[in-house]
Amino acid sequence: MRLALCAVAFFCLSVLNSYAQDNARDLAEEEALGAYRQVLDEVVVEEEEYFPQELDSYVRYMPSRGAKDQAGKVGVVDSASEYSYEIKAWDKLPVEFSTSTRYIGINNSTAVKFPARLTRVDFGVSTALPFFNFNNTYFGIELNPSFLTDNWYLRSSAFSLAQRYFLFYKFDEKLNFICGLRIEPHFEDPYWPILGFIYKPNDRLTFNIIPERPEISYALDKKLTVFLEGDNSSDEFRVTKDNLKNVPLQYNELHLGAGLRYNFNKHIKSSLSCGSVFNRSLKYRDSLGKVAMENGLYTEFRLDMVM
Repeated sequence: MRLALCAVAFFCLSVLNSYAQDNARDLAEEEALGAYRQVLDEVVVEEEEYFPQELDSYVRYMPSRGAKDQAGKVGVVDSASEYSYEIKAWDKLPVEFSTSTRYIGINNSTAVKFPARLTRVDFGVSTALPFFNFNNTYFGIELNPSFLTDNWYLRSSAFSLAQRYFLFYKFDEKLNFICGLRIEPHFEDPYWPILGFIYKPNDRLTFNIIPERPEISYALDKKLTVFLEGDNSSDEFRVTKDNLKNVPLQYNELHLGAGLRYNFNKHIKSSLSCGSVFNRSLKYRDSLGKVAMENGLYTEFRLDMVM
């Protein structure tokens, strides 16, 4: 791990040095860096005005559903918030710092004992920079020290250095591609591919098909947008079970739905969506118990602010 991080650091420093000294950089690339922004879970949104601070929050409610092949039900309330602040290194290279929390409340009546809550705390830094001399190609990196527990404690046994490395290619003004790798070192499946694209054929329709929140949206006017969305939750927490500590507990779900987004002004927007949630499970990795929940419905409210 140390060797890998050192190699990444050396690569980034080399590219940064080349970037800072290359005064002959094509003007179109400089404008692309200013117009496109790379953050933790969503790629590159064209901005008319620069806002360095952003606060995103959501609450997702999933009513109790029966467990498969056993008695009892499980209900889940999932909420999270993320604050990010972006600076411009050398007045043009975007570097973003962030902190986020996530809370999963569990209402469980099955025979398998689960914590009443699961918690996640993240700290992050990310950037995107030109990839050597390849035109319209950028290299992105995110490092997210994380603590996944059942009690908000930032203990070392629950620490994980989540990482994302990806390449972003701007094909033209309408189409962009992204590919890369997500690494969660303490997870049972630590490596996840990052593949997707963003296609905006006109001013109203956008295909934002990227992990982890793919979306197809259509702007009815400047205020109101309708959208289809999907999402995947696959986290692994270190919890206490009976007298055992640091037991790995996996929470998985997929959901697919539709909603409305309203722009109050250039600083605030909110959305309300609902749909189906499926492939849900709570599972102790070390064969200490598993509950697979029946498919159900979800309702989500999201609020985004920029400053």
